[in-house]
Amino acid sequence: MNEIMNAKYRMYRRQRGVFYVFDRHTGKRESLQSADENEARRLLHARNEAHQQPLINRQIARAYLAVGDPQITRRTWADVTAEIIKLKTGVTQTRWQVASKDHAFQALRDLPIFATQAEHFLRALERGGVSTNVYLRRIHNFALDMGWLPWPILPKKRWPVVRFKEKRAITHAEHQAIVAGEANGERRAFYQLLWETGGSQSDIATLTCESVNRQERVLAYSRHKTGTMSRLHFGENVERLLDQLPQTGPLFPRLAKMHEKHRAQEFRERCIVVGIEGISLHSYRYAWAEPRGWPATRSGLPKKR
Repeated sequence: MNEIMNAKYRMYRRQRGVFYVFDRHTGKRESLQSADENEARRLLHARNEAHQQPLINRQIARAYLAVGDPQITRRTWADVTAEIIKLKTGVTQTRWQVASKDHAFQALRDLPIFATQAEHFLRALERGGVSTNVYLRRIHNFALDMGWLPWPILPKKRWPVVRFKEKRAITHAEHQAIVAGEANGERRAFYQLLWETGGSQSDIATLTCESVNRQERVLAYSRHKTGTMSRLHFGENVERLLDQLPQTGPLFPRLAKMHEKHRAQEFRERCIVVGIEGISLHSYRYAWAEPRGWPATRSGLPKKR
């Protein structure tokens, strides 16, 4: 309560007789445009009242909310993030763990939710990038949904627009150039299978022989991202590829053990060598999302993704 009752503004008089206010928090000085002491004191009182009332209201709200949730005054944004990570699994959990270490979140981690103001979020968004914007929104909305945050920190209209980098599909000519320049047989087969199936890089890299049903010409596996089962029907091109791969265990033994970012880096290096820009391993999925990206070279379309 001492913090609330300490006046934010104090008044003083300049030599010419005009009264000024001094902001104890910011150090800013401003003229009250009055030389009448009584009028100046009323203006000073009004300013301090305007500042104190929201703080008093916040204290009252905190007292009421603490009855139903004793942790509400102590719960921090690090606690919120930790709870989100517990609910995630696999690759998604890993991505959240990486996102939680974003340098832009540093000032927010130990900040109590109830003490957070819009300025705290705005400064974090200024320090970060697109990923900061995306994950901070999710953390904020999770706290709201859980009832840990009584009101939004930033209204929806005040969040900066998320502007992703341009993403596009890989073309058949680009794929051929990459495969032609790839000397490593395992990576070459990996890129070819991505082209033929449009699967995600983690799903395809970790396929095993048990995922292959030769009789029905089906690849069946559990998606890393969602945990759901996926069945891809394949044709002759994929069948010829499978003949070149191991007949027991992982289809891509080395790639299966690599982190997705390292597979992505190897692909990026190959693109640089052949002079291709603007694509990533995920561009193979974009190619399947666009009907014009289905050339006649593919031997079959997946019936279920």
